[in-house]
Amino acid sequence: MSADPATSQSSSFRFTTRPEGAVPALAVRELRKSFAGGQEVLKGIDLDVWPGELTAVLGANGSGKSTLLRCAVRLLEPDSGSVRLCGRELVGARGRQLREARRKAAMVFQQVLLIRRRSAVENVAFGALGELPLHRSFSTRFFPSVVAERAHASLERVGLADAAFKRADTLSGGQAQRVAIARALCQQAELVLADEPVASLDPRAAEEVLVLLGEIARVEGLAVLAVLHQPELAFHYADRIVGIVRGEIVFDAPPTSLDRTQVDSLYEGEQR
Repeated sequence: MSADPATSQSSSFRFTTRPEGAVPALAVRELRKSFAGGQEVLKGIDLDVWPGELTAVLGANGSGKSTLLRCAVRLLEPDSGSVRLCGRELVGARGRQLREARRKAAMVFQQVLLIRRRSAVENVAFGALGELPLHRSFSTRFFPSVVAERAHASLERVGLADAAFKRADTLSGGQAQRVAIARALCQQAELVLADEPVASLDPRAAEEVLVLLGEIARVEGLAVLAVLHQPELAFHYADRIVGIVRGEIVFDAPPTSLDRTQVDSLYEGEQR
């Protein structure tokens, strides 16, 4: 990383003032989750994720970072607590109510989940599936023109307009991750949950993806919550850093309020 995290120029354009009356896109309260054997992975997590901000979550392996993201959209069922997504309670929601609420959130994973034999623009358009009846979900040829146009615009937004008709399995890792972000834009999600989105990328591609996530937060006004395993990237690109140790939040602050000793303490005892 070429820049010193403590003096990163990117901090000069970070979102620093929330509009009056703003509400969090994601509000988690007293979230708890245990797995087989009684291991409590989340121990009463409280967390707000705000529009216009890129919030990074740091912590050692097994600290509960990914479990937090999955419980937030009920890919995993929390044991107790409250999760409000764009003002709608997810815990206890079922069926159509849950599906409609989830449309406000998009997931971006470390292993990019694209349909390999489909084009980049088709993969992006699939972000709009929740809006469409099943018989229109097999190809962009059957999508309404407004969805196809939105898919192309989303690809252009992430810098991949010229790759629209390339098959997904021909894209580089960084390109594939940007297609996944474009899919979230096409979905018109208000919250993006990114689970170690740059862990498999080379340094240059990782920086490009983090720049893009920061831009869609600050320019497009989305809320972005990204699990990272690279503190230097969090210091350089995030508006807030949340530190988790054994299922509990130990700090939640802007990078300028933290020092490396606090962050390093998250990984005590872990070989990194």
